[in-house]
Amino acid sequence: MEKIVIGGGKRLSGELKVHGSKNSALPILAAAVLTTKPCVIHNCPRLTDVDAAIRILTYLGCKVEREDHTVVVDASGMERSDIPDHLMREMRSSVVFLGPILARMGKASLSTPGGCEIGLRPIDLHLSAMRQFGVEIQEEHGRLECICPGQMNGAKIALSFPSVGATENIMLAAATAQGRTVLVNAAREPEISDLADFLNGCGARIHGAGEGTIVINGVKSLSATEHTVIPDRITAATYMTAAAVTHGHLTLRDIIPAHLGPVIPVMEEAGCDISICARDLTISAPPRLRRVHTVRTMPYPGFPTDAQAPVMAMTSIADGTSVIIENIFESRYKHVSELHRLGAHIKVEGRVAVVEGVPFLSGAPVVAPDLRGGSSLVIAGLSAHGTTEITGVRHIDRGYEKIEESLQNIGAQIKRVICDEPEDDF
Repeated sequence: MEKIVIGGGKRLSGELKVHGSKNSALPILAAAVLTTKPCVIHNCPRLTDVDAAIRILTYLGCKVEREDHTVVVDASGMERSDIPDHLMREMRSSVVFLGPILARMGKASLSTPGGCEIGLRPIDLHLSAMRQFGVEIQEEHGRLECICPGQMNGAKIALSFPSVGATENIMLAAATAQGRTVLVNAAREPEISDLADFLNGCGARIHGAGEGTIVINGVKSLSATEHTVIPDRITAATYMTAAAVTHGHLTLRDIIPAHLGPVIPVMEEAGCDISICARDLTISAPPRLRRVHTVRTMPYPGFPTDAQAPVMAMTSIADGTSVIIENIFESRYKHVSELHRLGAHIKVEGRVAVVEGVPFLSGAPVVAPDLRGGSSLVIAGLSAHGTTEITGVRHIDRGYEKIEESLQNIGAQIKRVICDEPEDDF
């Protein structure tokens, strides 16, 4: 077992290049199932969730080669339509393979997904959509047995909630379905547009991705393409909060600033100066952060739920009281009890968290409860007086590529150690 050890109080300064988006890479890897020639995917981050997706592809019979941040997927030899339970449990987004496996094989057998426990992520929207394509689904003993007696047919589908995962699964299934699919109340996240760009590069006919209504005109087959994954906007937001809590000055290179549109006003309200030049963003933090009046997580283009936890860590040392309202997941405050161990003053009632800023946090042993909660503990540890030790690092590795090395490069006193290994003093 590993842990991250942080000596807090070091000002961060310098520049970082943000790795590729986890939430784009995973559905794009699943989309490769639809093709029969090698697809080349650049800027694919080295994350444990990506490793899990590659293991699923390999199990299905695809050939996968990886060199640094480029992954080549050849699905021409795909022969299986099932995913075993142990692979499904490795990540929450594994259900994104449902649509492409059905479209490619006409049947699919998989269990409900696993991953971080941040609240219910019902897949009812996914299953309802597949049934509208003509798929017959039986749910027994935690497994889904799906079969399409004939060719999948396009449909008009209206989502009751703009679910990112359901939008992706519908796009993947509809790309080679017969006829036209019209998806209403679709998710608008940048990762949806990135998936559409990949599929269109393969020959799909998808229009309106990134808007509320997406139209997919099915094609008979998809060819190969070469694609570069967009930078990870949540990782960028996390590093922005790292600069903020350390009174730092940080430049993020080669990002897409527009994707951070919901985050930038929050950082400015906290007193940070932000300048943008082309694909670079520079943030300079004040000696003491100001409170943020209210942060409400919402589907894009609202404030992202994935950035809620690191922003909470930031507001915990701000001057004044901030309010955070979590509207996406009902169990996404598990990091609060760990922030309390560091000295934060946070009160939670239902979906509302009231954060009373304190002058400083104090280092302590804490446990990462999930991916983004783990990132909030890293942010808190960077600002805390003394040493913070974070276990549960496996959660952080799902979404951040070598986070300790990135932070070391901009001045943080941080390292990864084996838990039973004697630690050197900083």
